[in-house]
Amino acid sequence: MKILAVSDEESPALWDYFVPGRLDGYDLILACGDLKAEYLSFLVTMSHARLLYVRGNHDGAYLQNPPDGCECIDDQFVVYNGVRILGLGGCRKYRKGPFQYTERQMRWRIAKLWPALIRCGGVDIVIAHAAPQGLGDRDDPAHLGFAAFRKLIEKWRPALFLHGHVHRRYDHTMPREHIYESTRIINVSDRCTLDFPEPSDANPKDHNRLIWKTHHREKSVGWDLELTPQDFFYQE
Repeated sequence: MKILAVSDEESPALWDYFVPGRLDGYDLILACGDLKAEYLSFLVTMSHARLLYVRGNHDGAYLQNPPDGCECIDDQFVVYNGVRILGLGGCRKYRKGPFQYTERQMRWRIAKLWPALIRCGGVDIVIAHAAPQGLGDRDDPAHLGFAAFRKLIEKWRPALFLHGHVHRRYDHTMPREHIYESTRIINVSDRCTLDFPEPSDANPKDHNRLIWKTHHREKSVGWDLELTPQDFFYQE
């Protein structure tokens, strides 16, 4: 499955200077936040690929005018072509505004996804706006990553953890990719192309179908479990 991942900065090559055919061949677009709604709508229209997104801290306008033709998977767990994908947008709270969270709030958001993670036996791709703490973030309050993301990776070891928020133009020597607990953590600021293998046991009937595994679209067995942050981090 060929994936286009985008975040933070609209790519001139994919918008201002777009050439027909440039988006051909992509099976899925994953957007990690802080992009104009019009840009995402343009990408999904010109590529004919499904587009899944999470929101960044500058995406308050999405509350009134979300991107047309795209699917928000913030706080959701979905399966597409057999690939399990979890969405956790937003950044560390550093001022007033939408889509900013304290460390404790992010822990709770992940804890609420715990039943879906258990039922599906893990996750393949996490898309977030912020980075895990110490793995592609910065030291200033606005760009500090979440320790909760490190715990998520340690427990479930997704193949990919995609994020943005830290623009690569801040520091051109900053690596785009980190490896932690066998997980590739990639800053997809601007754009990044990835090839991800589809599971061999994926049901052909579900090809190109987005399956929701959380309460947004599907009633979850056990969703009313009384979980605590301790359950999330220390259950064996």
